[in-house]
Amino acid sequence: MLQPQPAAAGPPPFDKVAIVGLGLIGGSIALAARRHWPSCLVIGVDRKEVLEKAMVLHAIDVAADDPVVMAGADLVILAAPIEQNIDRLAELERHVTTAAVVTDVGSTKRTTVEAARQLPSRFTFVGGHPLGGAPRGGIEHARPDLFVKRPWLFTPDGAAAAGVLERLSEFVRTLGAEPHVLDPAEHDRLLAFVSHLPQLAASALMHVVGNRAGERGLALTGRGLFDATRLASSPPDIWRDICRSNADAVGDALDDFIAELQALRSGLDTGEEIDRVFDSAGVWRAHLARLRGDRRQE
Repeated sequence: MLQPQPAAAGPPPFDKVAIVGLGLIGGSIALAARRHWPSCLVIGVDRKEVLEKAMVLHAIDVAADDPVVMAGADLVILAAPIEQNIDRLAELERHVTTAAVVTDVGSTKRTTVEAARQLPSRFTFVGGHPLGGAPRGGIEHARPDLFVKRPWLFTPDGAAAAGVLERLSEFVRTLGAEPHVLDPAEHDRLLAFVSHLPQLAASALMHVVGNRAGERGLALTGRGLFDATRLASSPPDIWRDICRSNADAVGDALDDFIAELQALRSGLDTGEEIDRVFDSAGVWRAHLARLRGDRRQE
């Protein structure tokens, strides 16, 4: 059981933090920032019904559905779906009047980093991706410890981005995360395998099993199907953006996966492919369990 994290001892690396999109990730950042830096002003921008929930949860200090409220922010966190984040980037010049660091939390980076190159020079953009999540989204599932002992990936682009990286790293370390730096293209290729493929595989598996087995069949299943399809509760809107913005890398990952499924299909009679895949999977699963041994289990 994770213990409540105390407030940070020093001053906040950013005094006014604007979070655009208060879903699971944005809401959890807001809750954590308010917990660790009581003096930090947290501004939330979202739909009115989401803002009402955020205020009830005491996740934000200022709520508005109009981005003009971000005018004096020194950190802007874009936490909406990827394509909405890109649209927000184009609007920042109108709404944020001071110099500011801008980051995002999207699961792909190349398209967002490319769009951020058009920002005025008073903004410094660093792509970000916290690898903390939950089976269900929404502000109602947000929690301040979501990022504890989880990686937070940054994809700086250019010297200016590298210059503010330490401030952002300090910010996420205080939230409990472990910052890492990757090239945007390498990020997208890697995440296609370790994040996007598992999501698509789990959703496709649940789709096939549910349609073929029905409710009666599902009532007879053991724990294995439930554990294997935990990700299948994820909402499709976020994943449409992820797949569109990383279609080439996700396509390569799916091709590799399909090839292994086809090998299993063709080797059902001999068992040789079963042995090969299961032996390899067991080795890599042991590596994964060891690497995650010091991390919170969701």
